[in-house]
Amino acid sequence: MKGSLIVVGFFILGLLAGHSGNMPSWLMQSNVSFVALCGLLLFVGIGIGLNPDMKSDIKSLSPRLALLPVATILGSWLGATVTFLIMHSDIISILHHRSLADCLAVDSGFAYYSLSSIFITEYRGAELGTIALLANIVREMITLLLTPVLAKWFGPLAPISAGGATTMDTTLPIITQTVGQRYVALSIYHGFVTDFTVPFIVTMWCTMP
Repeated sequence: MKGSLIVVGFFILGLLAGHSGNMPSWLMQSNVSFVALCGLLLFVGIGIGLNPDMKSDIKSLSPRLALLPVATILGSWLGATVTFLIMHSDIISILHHRSLADCLAVDSGFAYYSLSSIFITEYRGAELGTIALLANIVREMITLLLTPVLAKWFGPLAPISAGGATTMDTTLPIITQTVGQRYVALSIYHGFVTDFTVPFIVTMWCTMP
């Protein structure tokens, strides 16, 4: 949770710095965020490649549990679709200027707020990118705070699905502490797969009308 609060703090600091109008012009160019994105992807790949147990962890999983990332992705899309229909209805009427593809792009960050928000900003603008950042930070924080409740009410797989791409790093300790060591390999595998899909799925939804 501390890491998420630090990210939010830097986000607020960036808002204040941008609003002040004193930022150097070169920093405001779009290619700067693209370079940052490439650097981020590089370090993600290095981080995954440095894990010596990834191959053996994946081999130890049962075929049924290996489909958990698919269930997470489809369940997330279903939740985003239901939310879109509710908020797009005449009763609430909040998202009339946003499409279902926008909502699915935000949702497809799977709590990987740093990467997904940059992609969405590049394709759909800063407004939706900001929404993606906050939405995915909230998803991570909910997992950190409510993992014991999720595990108690819905079973040991629930907090893993809720954590999305973070189950291989930031939410792994609380998940392991709550559901037990036997789910460590599954959590790492689940985080790896959802993490890997974020650039492709977010780009797919962002390129749709």
